[in-house]
Amino acid sequence: MWIRIDPLASEPLFAQLVFQVKTAVARGELTEGAQLPSVRELAKELSINPNTVSKAYRELEGEGVIVRRQGSGCFVKGDPHALAEAERERRLGELCRRLVIDAFHLGAGADQVRAALEGALGDMQTPGAERAPENGEDPR
Repeated sequence: MWIRIDPLASEPLFAQLVFQVKTAVARGELTEGAQLPSVRELAKELSINPNTVSKAYRELEGEGVIVRRQGSGCFVKGDPHALAEAERERRLGELCRRLVIDAFHLGAGADQVRAALEGALGDMQTPGAERAPENGEDPR
């Protein structure tokens, strides 16, 4: 199974599940129409309460990442970019503010934040997609 949780982490278990599903979608590991494990199956496999999985699935559905089909299960939604432009900008701004604040408390400078962000963006390239060469990198 591609989902791993850390019961000792400070982040709630449901939030870990949400993040991992969103990461798999962003990386192209979960594509449109892919079915997620049932609440019971995933709870049993991860040895967690089914309410935790259900809460994560509700969160993912609310964010438009998945769709629930009565009697069939949960599936990755077709258009993960369907948010209205204003809402997308608002959420992106909030994420960036959080990143900058956390980076400040880590003692990271602006150049380190930019480099880390570029690295994370590079990690999110869809498999098989071509990426532009980095500075000084051979384009072949």
